[in-house]
Amino acid sequence: MKDLTAILVHYSDQAILHKALFSLKKLDSSLESVMVFQEQNMSLNMDHGCDWFDKIQFIPIAHNDLGEMLNNIIYKLTTPYVLILHDTDYLSPAISIESLKLFHSEIILGILYRNRNTIIHHPLLIRTSFLKKEKFLSNHQLPFKEAFFPAWLSTKEISPKLFKEGLVKQGRKNNSANIKEKQKFIQKYQLKKVKTEHPTISVLMSNYNMGKYVETAVASCLLQNERIEQILIMDDGSTDNSHKLLQRWADGKQVKVFNKKNGGKAKALNDVLSHVKTDFILELDADDWLDPDAVFVIKKHLSDLPKDIAVLYGNLRKWKQVEGDVLFKGVTQGVAINGKAELLSYRFPLGPRIYRTSFLKEEGGFPVVEFENGRLYEDVSVLNRLIKNFRFCYHDFTVYNVREHNESITKNNDSKWNDFLETLNPN
Repeated sequence: MKDLTAILVHYSDQAILHKALFSLKKLDSSLESVMVFQEQNMSLNMDHGCDWFDKIQFIPIAHNDLGEMLNNIIYKLTTPYVLILHDTDYLSPAISIESLKLFHSEIILGILYRNRNTIIHHPLLIRTSFLKKEKFLSNHQLPFKEAFFPAWLSTKEISPKLFKEGLVKQGRKNNSANIKEKQKFIQKYQLKKVKTEHPTISVLMSNYNMGKYVETAVASCLLQNERIEQILIMDDGSTDNSHKLLQRWADGKQVKVFNKKNGGKAKALNDVLSHVKTDFILELDADDWLDPDAVFVIKKHLSDLPKDIAVLYGNLRKWKQVEGDVLFKGVTQGVAINGKAELLSYRFPLGPRIYRTSFLKEEGGFPVVEFENGRLYEDVSVLNRLIKNFRFCYHDFTVYNVREHNESITKNNDSKWNDFLETLNPN
């Protein structure tokens, strides 16, 4: 019975793809078709050993959106099972049809990848009926393509016994610092979902024309292993498709999306501040994203935070945006600051910034200063106000990811920093 469709994605090496396709030969009696999704033009010369070449369909990925394409194609499939291979995967020579079985209520057979200190879970065999209901995220809703399957898997409850080793082999892997950092991030998708009695927290976000990136920010808030009580987003008069994209996520309960005429980030954040009902606020830029355990880690630090602390902060993980991907640049360690002078000499944006809600509201929210009508350096303005009356607290944790890209408002206004400082330190 032909009950299996094989889907291969993210292959960039012709030799490895060739090996993956030939490894499927052992499943020939069950294999209805093979679909290879290509991110680039790749010609494949199959030799005479492949007598089932007519089963293979090569599909270019349109607009770099693998998620949308897979969802559309899977919806039309008639086979009861989908087998997924990716990157450098190929089936183990020892595999058999019998080892690829789902029994009774089982919906997913997963595999484990081990690479030194990381273990990554990936789906291998999935019931098509389940895939039709539980759709993949789009590429632009995730920080990088390597997160595609683990992020989807993180929202599913699967017995650990259904993750196996030895079913899949891998070709030679890239072990660059960039790949290792991505693997450490991806591993966090596998953390157990928890609910603690720690202080409550909201995420505040202001968006202006970040349609390329803002869904990654929102999705990262929802892919947490501990729930965020409120996600409040103000679209600050965007002229791109940002507001339309954000509306997809709004449920009127946990996620609320507002919009207003463009007036700058400080005004936008103040407009949603009145909706905050939680103990603390995490400010998230629309072009950045959170680790899957960010809320759990932050809440743990908040649970014993001294009562006179207005702002908790940590370290920032930096990524450089390139065409269709991000490259890891490094982690910038935070340092403790005491007083205005140390704040204004801080060598990079202080973050992630977690504000005590009562103190932030007591001080009037985010200042709309005269300089650039409050459209720049709103983070420094509010911190400069708060540090006059309250203390800040640094802890050594890294859960916030900064995307460096050419559209960044702050990056495009670097030359105005000294002028801004003069307004805070008038002669």
